[in-house]
Amino acid sequence: MAKVLLDGKTVHTSGTLPEKGSVAPGFVLVSTDLKDVRLSDFNGSRIIMNIFPSLETMVCAESIRRFNALADRLDNTRVLCISRDLPFAHDRFNRKEGIDGVVSLSEMRNTDFGDHYGLRIVDGPFAGLLSRSVIVLDAHHRVVYTQLVPEIGDEPDYESAVHALETADEPDTDPGVQGAAGVEGEAFCTKVPNGEHARLSDSDDACDDGRSGKI
Repeated sequence: MAKVLLDGKTVHTSGTLPEKGSVAPGFVLVSTDLKDVRLSDFNGSRIIMNIFPSLETMVCAESIRRFNALADRLDNTRVLCISRDLPFAHDRFNRKEGIDGVVSLSEMRNTDFGDHYGLRIVDGPFAGLLSRSVIVLDAHHRVVYTQLVPEIGDEPDYESAVHALETADEPDTDPGVQGAAGVEGEAFCTKVPNGEHARLSDSDDACDDGRSGKI
């Protein structure tokens, strides 16, 4: 549980943001065309999550405008604007404001996102909504930057988020167990047998005769 301010008064969130270096939790949110959208739909892309209570407030609306303008300068990056507003409200706002550089997502169908990311406001007049925050992921969806904005009524630190994205070290492999072939979730042997009919070492738990073709 974390503490933030709403108009100077302390309110609490349901948990804490994911730690830097951790793999971001998966989610299912809803797009403006009412389709389910998962984190895995953005595999290979860097991500900035702009999370806020409601686009019906002045600061939340401004954050969408600012991140929409910043999106043009970011390579291989998707900016996700996430709130509990219905998809219809997101779509209406985007059309009115000419927003076309971000992906607007709603927590309409479930509360997994706010719960897994520790962002649900649990008390005060905004209880149930998402606390204002920014989460930046690298192309392998590791967390490289987070900001839980201390005062919900303040704007996030846009430039620090972009700087963290642009300076993040990109590892050569993703968080799954991988070998040279780079297939997530499957362990690959790295030993090279000596001789045409050589066997892999029986002591190597990760390699056996039946998987020698993956060397």
